[in-house]
Amino acid sequence: MTLVTLIDAELAYGLHPLLDRANLAIQEGERIGLIGRNGTGKSSLLRILAGLTGLDDGDMQRADGLRCSVVEQEPELPAAGTLRESLTLRGDFEALHDDRERWRLETRLNEYLHRFDLDPAKPVNGASGGESKRAALALAFAQQPDLLLLDEPTNHLDIDGITLLEDLLRAGPAAVVITHDRAFLDRVATRIVELDRGLLRSFPGNYSAYEERKAGQLAAEAVANRKFDKFWAQEEVWIRRGVEARRTRNEGRVQRLEQLRRDRAARRERIGNVRLAIDAGERSGKLVAELENVAKSFGDRAIVEGLSLRIMRGDRFGFIGANGAGKSTLIRLILGELAPDSGTVRLGSNIQVAYFDQLREQLDPEKTLADTISPGSDWVEIAGQRKHVTSYLADFLFPQQRANAPVKMLSGGERNRLLLARLFARPANVLVLDEPTNDLDIESLELLESTLQEYPGTLLLVSHDRQFLDNVVTQTLACEGDGRWREYVGGYTDWLEQRPKPAAARSPDREPAREAPASASVPAAAPARVKMSFKETRELEQLPAQIEALEREQHELVARMAEPDYHRRDPAAVRADADRAAAIDVALSAAFDRWAVLDAKSNQARG
Repeated sequence: MTLVTLIDAELAYGLHPLLDRANLAIQEGERIGLIGRNGTGKSSLLRILAGLTGLDDGDMQRADGLRCSVVEQEPELPAAGTLRESLTLRGDFEALHDDRERWRLETRLNEYLHRFDLDPAKPVNGASGGESKRAALALAFAQQPDLLLLDEPTNHLDIDGITLLEDLLRAGPAAVVITHDRAFLDRVATRIVELDRGLLRSFPGNYSAYEERKAGQLAAEAVANRKFDKFWAQEEVWIRRGVEARRTRNEGRVQRLEQLRRDRAARRERIGNVRLAIDAGERSGKLVAELENVAKSFGDRAIVEGLSLRIMRGDRFGFIGANGAGKSTLIRLILGELAPDSGTVRLGSNIQVAYFDQLREQLDPEKTLADTISPGSDWVEIAGQRKHVTSYLADFLFPQQRANAPVKMLSGGERNRLLLARLFARPANVLVLDEPTNDLDIESLELLESTLQEYPGTLLLVSHDRQFLDNVVTQTLACEGDGRWREYVGGYTDWLEQRPKPAAARSPDREPAREAPASASVPAAAPARVKMSFKETRELEQLPAQIEALEREQHELVARMAEPDYHRRDPAAVRADADRAAAIDVALSAAFDRWAVLDAKSNQARG
C-alpha cells in the first residue's frame, strides 16, 4: 500500500528550487533514509510529507486516514508542569473523544517514556536537549502512526538511546528519517533517498549499498557532462563563423544551439566540498597530560573515581558514555580547567588548546561571519600562509555576499561549519571536539574524518557517532558507572569487543517485569501456604520454550523486514509482517510477565 506520493513536486526559496519536478512514493513498512547536503531542503520536504507545508506546484497524494507523527530536529515541548503533561499537550490528547482510546494512548506514552529512560514527572523547564528529543520520540511511537517522520533523531542521543531507537524503528511503522549517522542508516534503512539539486534519487538497500551505486552514478554523470560540454563548444565555434552559418541557413542547427545554451544554463552543478586544513601550530611536549588517582564528585554523585591516565602527543582519544556521565567534566579535568577533589593532574609543555563546543556557545549571534573568523582584520593565517577572510569562508561553502551577514541568520548546519572554520583558523596542538558531527551533512563529515586522521596533534573527541569514532580515534575512554572510567585500544567497535560482558544479558525493557513480582514477594508472611497447581506448573515449564520461539520468530521477522528489496514486496504481506511484529511484542511482554509471576509463586511454594 502506498502511503504518500509526490508527483512533479516543486518548491523554491530564493534562487534555486529545493524541489524541481521531484517524484517520490512511500510504501507501507519501508524505512527511508533521506540524505543530502545541508541547505538542499530535506527538512522542508519532511514538512511537506507531514502536510504542514504546501507545494508551489505539483501534486501530493496521501492514503485516506493516514496518521503521521513528526519529530523535528529541535523539538519544542509546550510549557507545562511535567514532561507527561507537556507531551499530552503536544499530542493534543484532549481532542480524543473516546475515553478508552485516550487511556490507551496515555498508557503507551508511559511505556515509551520508560523505554527512553525518562521520568514522566520531571519538570519540563529543566529538560535538556537530549531529554526533549527522547520525550518527543516517546510520544511519536506512542501515537502508533502509519508514517514516522524524523529529522536528525540521533542528535543529542547517547549510544544506548540510538540503539534503542534503531530497534524500535526496525519493528515499527514506515518511516522517513533525515540523519547523517551512517551506522544508523546501515542498520535501519531499507531504501536511501537522496535530495540532490531539486531531484529525489532512490537507491534500494542501506547506506553501504547506496555508496557503491552512487560512485558509479557520479562517474556516469561526469562523463555525460563532459560529452555535452564538448558538443556545445563545437556548436559555439560553428555559430561564430558567422558567414558560413548564415550561408548554410541551417535554422534547425541554430535552434538546437539555443536549446543547448538553455540546458547548460539550467544545469545545476553539485555543491562543492568544504576544504579543511588544521594548523597544528608548534609541537607540544611529548607528554600532554597525566592523571594520577584523580577523583571528582558533585554532591553524592561521583563523576570520576580513582582514574590514572597518560595522554601522549598524537593520541586520539574518544570518550564514550551516557548523557550526563561526565564526559565534558572529565575533559576539563584533563586540561586543568577544573581542579580534582583528590589526585593530581600534570600538564605537558607548550599546550595550545582549541575547543569545539556542542552547544555553539562560542558564537556571538550578532557578529558577522567575517568578524567571527577574524575580528578586526580581513586576513587569516593558516600554517604560515595569509588568506583573505572571504576566501577562507568560501572554503567552508559560505559565498562572498554572506561574509557580512550576522551569525543569527545561519542554520544549524551552517553554524557548525562556521564554528569549524573559526576553530581551524587558530593554531592548536590539542583539539577538543564535543559532538562535532551534529548537523553536518555526510560529505562534510567524511572530509572532517580524513582531516582529523592526518592531524599531527592530540585529539580529545566526544561523539555518539559510532562510525566516526571507529574512523578517527586510536583509544577509547569509556564510562563504566559510579565514576569508573576505563581505557581501551581502538574505537567504538573495538570497545564493544573488549568491554566486560554483563553477568546476565537481559533486555532493560524486560527487567522491571521480572523484578517487580520478586520484590512484591518479599513481605509474604507464610510462603508455605502457597501452592502451585498442576496447570501452573506445566505452564511455567512451557513458558521458556514459548518465549524462545517468539524471540526467534521476532528475529527472523526483523531480518526479513531489513532486506534491501523488502519495500518491493506485496503491500498486504508487508502490512501482515508489521501486524505480526506488533503482536509478537505484546505476546512477549505478556509471556515475561506471566513467567515472572509463576516463577515467584514457585519460589514461595518451595520456600
